Amino acid sequence: MKFLLPAWTDLHTHLRQDGLLAPIVQSQLDMGCAGVLAMPNTKPPVAKVFDSDSLPYASIEDYTRRIRAAGGDRFTHLIVPLYLTKDTTPAMIEAGAKSDILKACKYYPPHGTTGADFGAPLQHYIDNGVFKAMADCGVILCVHGEEHHMEPEHYFGQSSNAEEVFYKERLPHVLDQSPDLKIACEHITTQCAVDFVQSSGVNIAASVTPQHILYTVGHLLKGLQYHLYCLPLLKFAEDRAAIRQAITKAGQTKFYAGTDSAAHTKKATECGCAAGCFTGGIAPQLYAQGFEEAGVDLSTAPGQEIFKAFLCDNGPRYYGFAPAQAPVITLEKTPQRIAKIETLEEPITPLPLGLGLETIPWSLKLVKN
Repeated sequence: MKFLLPAWTDLHTHLRQDGLLAPIVQSQLDMGCAGVLAMPNTKPPVAKVFDSDSLPYASIEDYTRRIRAAGGDRFTHLIVPLYLTKDTTPAMIEAGAKSDILKACKYYPPHGTTGADFGAPLQHYIDNGVFKAMADCGVILCVHGEEHHMEPEHYFGQSSNAEEVFYKERLPHVLDQSPDLKIACEHITTQCAVDFVQSSGVNIAASVTPQHILYTVGHLLKGLQYHLYCLPLLKFAEDRAAIRQAITKAGQTKFYAGTDSAAHTKKATECGCAAGCFTGGIAPQLYAQGFEEAGVDLSTAPGQEIFKAFLCDNGPRYYGFAPAQAPVITLEKTPQRIAKIETLEEPITPLPLGLGLETIPWSLKLVKN
């Protein structure tokens, strides 16, 4: 079984910086990515638009140059969101949008995930007019959808968790204030988030990772498979089923591929475990595996069309550009061996290899011109 696909855009990935940047960019190109949305939680964060801005952060202009110099000049589309901080102003949004450099902004719950130490509460951006400016300028809000500063028993409890609180209590309030704001609900993990996206207007969409359609929190905890540790955490079988059903529905346009691929040369650290699953080079294969496990017959034209819509079409259309058309990828149901990614620092371990799997069920080849 094999079929052709056009190039796709990974609309949530971490390219990192310095010695990791070039090999991670190459891992994206190796799996047929025509473009990426590159997360801005670098050190320092990408929290200003222009080099000339006086704030003590990296700029979108600078990070874009670094990505292109590291091989990202081969991307057709490269979006670097602005990291929202206490210093972000409506004037920054307006100037960035007018220059056509600013396409999206990223909300991180303060101290809620890797590199989120500069975030501010959602209410801050309602009060200071940043969200209104984004809505007026057509700038997309990308959210890490979790409530912050929760007690452990509520952060991941039997009846609720940080993601459910965010989608039940926080994001509806944002939409009450700015109903036209485009919001990308990134790496959703719960049925609650699925319900929120499906019940909202066309301005709301969501990215889904490979790990959240393949695994549950039980896979993480049984044997403590720390390579599965990511944020938001994997959830339960019912949540995985809801996500699978949403992304495999024929004709759906709200859910798209965003891997949240996050490289760590050291996953286990002295203070715990670094959050993030690295799926560079193998994401389409893992998505295909997840779609098959969800019951999609990828040997048929209807099944392939459902998969193509999720991987290649829905995300670009939501972000306002045309999906690619020419065949670039061949996906084939034949095992592919997995190897570590060499860098100038230490090797990066792809997720399956971290789980003790030397092969995955699907393989990918790039179509030669």
